[in-house]
Amino acid sequence: MAASSEEPEPRPARDGQGARTNPPPPVEASRRPECALQWVPHSGGDAVHDRCADAFPPNRFPGKDVLVHGKRFDALQVGANVLWEIKTDRFDGYSRFLRAKVVDTQVPELQRERAIALGCGYGFRVGVSSEAHRAALLVLDADLDIVVTGC
Repeated sequence: MAASSEEPEPRPARDGQGARTNPPPPVEASRRPECALQWVPHSGGDAVHDRCADAFPPNRFPGKDVLVHGKRFDALQVGANVLWEIKTDRFDGYSRFLRAKVVDTQVPELQRERAIALGCGYGFRVGVSSEAHRAALLVLDADLDIVVTGC
């Protein structure tokens, strides 16, 4: 049976280590039209954020956001079917009051984004600038997959 053009081509075994494959293509498990990936330019306005979104996961298509089900995600990770949301807030410098407001606003939005990603067959990760930001978000939702980017 011939492999479809969407599946990775197996590579020959190397030094007896077994077959290797190319990175998987984006998965569109449901094949629903709303889950189709659309590459759109970064929305702009924050060069630090855009550089981080391109470099950290790293983004499969630098300079682009990924539109899925009407939601822009900051990146689709190279070699994985994981959508990313990047937060470059300078959280550590915020007052206690502002920190609480930021996480109270961000967590429901991150939950909505996670539901869209998972519902369309993708993983979902959040990148934040500091451990304090990560810890504050996890207090409100311990199931978020959050990585400190340092951006």
